Amino acid sequence: MVRSMTAFGRAREERGGRDILVEIKSVNNRYLDCTVKVPHLFSYFEEKIKSYVSKRGISRGKVDIFVRIDVLEQDGVEIKLDEAYAKSYIEALRRLSADFGLTDDITTCRVAQNRDIFAVKSAEEDAEGEWANFLPVLESAVDAFIASREREGENMKADICAKKARVVELVSKIGPLSERDKAEQFEKLKARIKELCGDVSIDEGRIVTECGIYADKIAVDEELVRLASHFSEFDRILASPEPVGRKLDFLLQEINRETNTIGSKACDAEIARTVVEIKSELEKIREQIQNIE
Repeated sequence: MVRSMTAFGRAREERGGRDILVEIKSVNNRYLDCTVKVPHLFSYFEEKIKSYVSKRGISRGKVDIFVRIDVLEQDGVEIKLDEAYAKSYIEALRRLSADFGLTDDITTCRVAQNRDIFAVKSAEEDAEGEWANFLPVLESAVDAFIASREREGENMKADICAKKARVVELVSKIGPLSERDKAEQFEKLKARIKELCGDVSIDEGRIVTECGIYADKIAVDEELVRLASHFSEFDRILASPEPVGRKLDFLLQEINRETNTIGSKACDAEIARTVVEIKSELEKIREQIQNIE
């Protein structure tokens, strides 16, 4: 399945006396690089969230996940001050004020805006219960995130297919041009050999053989057969339900290699122009593939 690596998903819900917000965004990256920001009290969610994201099939991209959890109901809940953290935080604010000549407007309310200075502890710690309460909101955010990737992926797939169809069209012109090129080069080489030999007697059969060998060297039949095979594999990969970005990237390198070989063999100017057009389209496809998961 073609999925874009650039996407956004968001979910917010009140559950179990908590106001839970989950936001997920991602940009291109060669591998999966998942960063999770959660409130200090729920720091044990971090690895669980990363594991869940991987299980949902998100395999590439720089993924940032932001989690906010506000306590709405305080039954059985005690809010304590993390004194060590609060002291360090206030000292940092004072250094900031002194070092940069800023107005010292440190107040209780301003310091309290940093939620990490508070620790919310229940009478009975219930880590699994908290996770079970949080998971449905995470699921909704990931659902929205994946749907965003798939929508953009469909647009990218349509663009790639159109460009690939153009490449196939251009390649189809090379076969007839190559046959013409071989015939022309055969006759040119034959005439040139006779011209160089002048009055020297040379076996006509040997001339024909040598010219034929040269014509075979500039033939691109094998490259065209391999390109046809690569195009079929390209279509198969695009239709795969798995992430396809890396596979398409590798296959595109093979297609580009065969195209370069054709360009180096051909003596015909029209083939050379066609190869340039093909490489231009392949570069456009490559740019799109860099955005695919």
